[in-house]
Amino acid sequence: MADKKKTVSADASNPLGTLVNLWPYMWPEGRADLKARVLWATFYLFLAKFVLLAVPYFFKWATDALNGRLDMAGILPAFLLGAVILVIAYNFTRILQVGLNQLRDALFASVGQHAVRQLAYRTFVHMHQLSLRFHLERKTGGLSRVIERGTKGIETIVRFTILNSVPTLLEFLLTAIIFWVSYGFWYVLVTAVTVWLYIWFTIKASDWRIGIRRSMNDSDTDANTKAIDSLLNFETVKYFGNEEMEARRFDTSMARYEKAATDVWTSLGWLNFGQGVIFGLGQTVMMVMSALAVQRGEQTIGDFVFVNALLMQLSVPLNFIGFVYREIRQGLTDIEQMFDLLEVEPEVVDRPDAKKLDIRQGAIAFRDVHFSYDPARPILKGVSFDVPAGKTVAIVGPSGAGKSTISRLLYRFYDIQDGTITIDGQDVRDVTQHSLRAAIGMVPQDTVLFNDTVAYNIRYGRPSATEEEVQTAAEVAQISHFIRTLPEGFDTKVGERGLKLSGGEKQRVAIARTILKAPPILILDEATSALDTTTEHEIQSALDTVSKNRTTLVIAHRLSTVINADEIIVLRDGLIAERGTHAGLLAQDGLYASMWNRQREAVQAEEQLRKVRESDDLGIILRGAPAAE
Repeated sequence: MADKKKTVSADASNPLGTLVNLWPYMWPEGRADLKARVLWATFYLFLAKFVLLAVPYFFKWATDALNGRLDMAGILPAFLLGAVILVIAYNFTRILQVGLNQLRDALFASVGQHAVRQLAYRTFVHMHQLSLRFHLERKTGGLSRVIERGTKGIETIVRFTILNSVPTLLEFLLTAIIFWVSYGFWYVLVTAVTVWLYIWFTIKASDWRIGIRRSMNDSDTDANTKAIDSLLNFETVKYFGNEEMEARRFDTSMARYEKAATDVWTSLGWLNFGQGVIFGLGQTVMMVMSALAVQRGEQTIGDFVFVNALLMQLSVPLNFIGFVYREIRQGLTDIEQMFDLLEVEPEVVDRPDAKKLDIRQGAIAFRDVHFSYDPARPILKGVSFDVPAGKTVAIVGPSGAGKSTISRLLYRFYDIQDGTITIDGQDVRDVTQHSLRAAIGMVPQDTVLFNDTVAYNIRYGRPSATEEEVQTAAEVAQISHFIRTLPEGFDTKVGERGLKLSGGEKQRVAIARTILKAPPILILDEATSALDTTTEHEIQSALDTVSKNRTTLVIAHRLSTVINADEIIVLRDGLIAERGTHAGLLAQDGLYASMWNRQREAVQAEEQLRKVRESDDLGIILRGAPAAE
């Protein structure tokens, strides 16, 4: 499915412009089958309108036949002049009209759903093309709600535009012609004034309701965001016993939604009442005119019935015009935010002449790199270093020094302000993002898994991998034994964000999928910093296996994990403060040595505390008392 389409925009104040922009989705390029459905649906729609206009005629003729005033010998065949036959014809045409409408809807269903699918797909792809900065600033719950409402709004707009707008205008025109020919100018004038007042009132009232609808959508988005945020942080809520506080926050948002939704329905009541008054007054005037004409002998009872029946039929599309306008305006309000998302330009884009990254050895070079998320707060201030092919270079330093920023820049989640980042001499800004990221494997500090099976999450590294390759990757990552102990093995669900697995188990799954990806370049972004010391040593063994013969960049907090690195770079305040091997940096007795000593003292203190606890527990057991929980 093509994702490069003309930019679509929605503007609640300009429905026509939005409908023009939506036209390619209603008349999809390269889909002759859907275009044929549009044409057939339109044909049956127009046919249904002409059949509908015959309904009041049969009603009029049946009334006159029952009243003995039918004089249609030169117009209708003799077998149709009977009152019973005319009644049957009247009901048959009503049934036929309903059948044609349903046939129209059935033909158009796939067109509307295809348009929804195309725009939903475009939006989904576009969300993944936007920068990391955009997603860090957005709230996932609100974003999903915007897309959900937007796709429903698209379906509403597409369906009502194609199926109702033009044919309804045709029905107004044909009704006016019938009144003019059969009853004269004054009937047309009253009809025109009634229709104009009806549409004018509908537009004004609907515009007033748009603001109320937007307020309801905002409240709904806010409530949904708070609900999802609270559920995603379920454990944190429990840790602090803040269930009541979360419930109050959610209820506050729902209270705003309740008020806005009540206002929406109340305003709808006033709209419907006003429409009823306007049409009722117009109908009263025309029926009085017809009744007086009957008394004067200028019309028959059938004419009186015909005027009433035609007006009642006219009320349906009239009411539908109001409904269509309201739904289109409300649909535009619903998709306004979704189309705003489509208009957000990606911060990082491929250059028109971008080529695929040609990996020969996998050597990385940073040259005088300057970068800041905010111009007022520079992060990297001229950083230069090399990661030779097949070697391991570690980046360490205090929190906020810019360590993780380096991995994000190498992945090109952001573009640098100055300097160059190259892989085998190729600037990462000159190659396609897809080929760049395909060459790099990442084991992050916080591994987030998909709410699917263990096998799916491992295979995510290379979706085409066979079952045997997945199992081999699990063995190399030292997680295959654990997987076999699970009730369903590789088919076991890991839960949302992988919460059914421990930190170490999630890290091993991340290592396994990186092994399956088999990238020439590897980034270990504080891959063990959130684990206990024992688990860290076990994971480190798997990481050493993965990084063997690969160009590896290690972002580390725990210095014990980088002592075997070919070079260690110490960052401080966005600058390289020290660099060298582990032994060489300790000999310098600088920042690295200070960090090493503090961490070693912390580990020794932790080890002593563990031994004391074990000694206390052993003493309690020897005395025969139960050990403390």
